[in-house]
Amino acid sequence: MNLVIIEGVGKKDTIQKYLGKDYEVVASQGHVRDLPEKTLGVNIRNNFEPEYAILPDKKDIVEKLKKKASKADKIYIATDPDREGEAIAWHLCYILGLNPKDPIRITFNEITHDAVQNGLHHPRSLDLNLVDAQQTRRVLDRLVGYKLSEIMCRKIQPKLSAGRVQSTTLKMVVDRENEIRNFVPKEYWTLTAQLYNKDPKQIFKATLTKIKGKKHTVEHKEDMDKIVAYLQKYPFVVKNVKKSVGKTHPTAPYTTSTMQQDALNKLGMSVKKTTACAQALYEGVELGSEGKIALVTYIRSDSTRVAPEAMAMAKEYIKKNFGEKYLPKTQNIYKTKSSAQDAHEAIRPINLNRTPESVKNLISPDNYKLYRMIYQKFLASQMADSTHNSVVADISCGECEFRASGKTPLFDGFTIVYAKDKKPKIEETIEEDESQNGLLPEMAEQDILTVSAINPMQKFTKAPSRYTEATLIKEMEDKGIGRPATYAPTLSTIASRNYTEKEGKYLVPTKLGEAVSAMLEKFFGSIINVKFTADMESKLDQVAEEGIDWHQIIKEFYAEFEKLLYTADKDSVKIKVEPKPTNYICDKCGSPMVIRTGKFGEFIACSNFPKCKNILNIVKTVGVCPKCGKDVIEKKSKKGKVFYGCSDYPKCDFVSWEIPVEEKCPKCGSYMTKKELYGKIRIKCSNAQCDYQRTEEKEKKKEENQSV
Repeated sequence: MNLVIIEGVGKKDTIQKYLGKDYEVVASQGHVRDLPEKTLGVNIRNNFEPEYAILPDKKDIVEKLKKKASKADKIYIATDPDREGEAIAWHLCYILGLNPKDPIRITFNEITHDAVQNGLHHPRSLDLNLVDAQQTRRVLDRLVGYKLSEIMCRKIQPKLSAGRVQSTTLKMVVDRENEIRNFVPKEYWTLTAQLYNKDPKQIFKATLTKIKGKKHTVEHKEDMDKIVAYLQKYPFVVKNVKKSVGKTHPTAPYTTSTMQQDALNKLGMSVKKTTACAQALYEGVELGSEGKIALVTYIRSDSTRVAPEAMAMAKEYIKKNFGEKYLPKTQNIYKTKSSAQDAHEAIRPINLNRTPESVKNLISPDNYKLYRMIYQKFLASQMADSTHNSVVADISCGECEFRASGKTPLFDGFTIVYAKDKKPKIEETIEEDESQNGLLPEMAEQDILTVSAINPMQKFTKAPSRYTEATLIKEMEDKGIGRPATYAPTLSTIASRNYTEKEGKYLVPTKLGEAVSAMLEKFFGSIINVKFTADMESKLDQVAEEGIDWHQIIKEFYAEFEKLLYTADKDSVKIKVEPKPTNYICDKCGSPMVIRTGKFGEFIACSNFPKCKNILNIVKTVGVCPKCGKDVIEKKSKKGKVFYGCSDYPKCDFVSWEIPVEEKCPKCGSYMTKKELYGKIRIKCSNAQCDYQRTEEKEKKKEENQSV
């Protein structure tokens, strides 16, 4: 019997099916050996060598693996095809006494029969450069996290943590909040004219662009009033008309970050939910009598590269289902960012013939929506451009110049993929400006136009928006902070530590988060910043690609880091996080109660602490339990994720990720849940096999029902 060790248990059945009875598949369930939890685990005096230990919760799994390995004829390690997967494979070699130079490592980018068999027939030795790159990251993160956390606990409050990437990400959120606070809006004015040529029914709009041949910003109403008065004196005359055919090119298939961004913006899925759904689609979902079938390729990728065979599959499918004219003249190739590892393809469907509609009734609604989004994106990326007739008219009125533009569709091209969507949210759609029209009337040079209305509009510059999970991940990717596998865990960490919270879909730093960021900025600003973090990612890439000595990278970093630690340790400065006042009065001493922040979030405490140690939990009632009829309250998991559970726990074990409503599903009778999406309320059935849902307008904000 041959043994194949994989990483995640979710894909075990899928891979087992493709290997057959001569192979036994067993999962390591992630890392089995790591740095110890309660000590530094890095020997600073001995060239920063890590001191690994078997994880306490993996001892039984390790014993199981050893027993199976001792009886196996051959052993193959098929952990995930990335740096972390390579490192797990290396640790497994150490535990099982395998030689990493032997051909025991198999990888595949998609879980299909052909891909698994091809990996099995082409085993290789471990790539120790990839192992060292991951080892460098782990040692570096442990040194930074362990040392910084000690200082944060001494200077702010106990049980705090800091980290190389998480603290830089937190700094981005805090810096954005400070930008918003310090922003001073500036007044400005725009002006559009509603005009027509010969037919009063063909009114179009033109926007003021220049005065006396130069771009001109109107900042005050008095100036705009003068311009409006000036326009009364002169006719609107067509200066020139330019006609052309414009093209819109489809955008690249998904990387991890662009998939996470679109899932939030288009589907309302959190990064955590998207990651879970994507993992299921990659590992395999139950498709009736077919059993577990993987639907998409590996879902941790920063590359937009598409394999030649996938291009050929797309070409054949498009030709058959849409026609030759929907194929581009030359196949679309998308440029991958220079900072990308390019170890994998873009995220794409494995088989285009397995359409989203063909699996809709077999998989969960969330998995269906994400698969449909991935499927459409990839298919569109391989299709021809859409084209449109474009007309731009420059119009003068004395010394003022206006511009009107119009667009009419000519050929739908790749947008046909989205044609069935009732409200397509396609990022390829060009946003229209104030001068954008549909079809413009026929005009020629020197035509004198009739004015229907002049519309001046007062506006104010806007502060930058707070980050959403999606826009923060985009910023992290653009600036080279972290890698596809680290985006979701980083956001989860700063939320679970109560450094950030959500207001609607936006991320807001808490007072604790701002205090931590301020302290890090004071003493460690030279390493907790975007540039340093991105530069370090580049050095990790050099370890992976060029095999440079990882010890030297750590040594050079620590020499500077140690000086910063010494300075911070000797400084007496401390930051106190001020509690938030409440309307509650302490029932033990009569003092006002305040909201304080602890390791597991906010709680209400007496302001007379430490003389009075009275504390109360904050309980937010959100609905009625569909199982027992008692209150449902908002809770937080250990990782900081909000969920909803019965107030009568443990007598009643009801839990839900969305707020339950009392109304029953009209299709199947199950309880229903509600969730806010894009300013509206989505009501949907809790039964994964039922597709009933609807949206309602959001009511005016009511006071939340809070109790203690």
